[in-house]
Amino acid sequence: MATTLLEVGAGLCMVVFPTLTIWLLLGVREPSPEALIVGRVGGAGLVAIGVACWLARDDRSSQSQHGLLWGILIYNIGTCAVLVFAGLMLRMDGVSLWPVVVLHAIMTIWCAANLRVSAANAR
Repeated sequence: MATTLLEVGAGLCMVVFPTLTIWLLLGVREPSPEALIVGRVGGAGLVAIGVACWLARDDRSSQSQHGLLWGILIYNIGTCAVLVFAGLMLRMDGVSLWPVVVLHAIMTIWCAANLRVSAANAR
């Protein structure tokens, strides 16, 4: 449920307001047209992740939910890595960059904990 709300909200922001979202996240005031297109495609992907999580919310302890949790875990780890790289190495940081990094780190821990519980229940 949490992933649904977060990812659909972020995805819709990227699709509808990509310039604002990129500015808040990376501090880039005038992103290129290519960055706006890639941002919108990424936003559509986030909406899709949110929808998949919503549809699987009651599918506890199934193979599908297990696979979805692994996918979300990898997504959160990758997102943390890319955003930390952008902030530290590229010096791109908007007002929301580090809060978003912390949020994805928390979601990474949450996914890992759920996978651990899922594995323990399968035994």
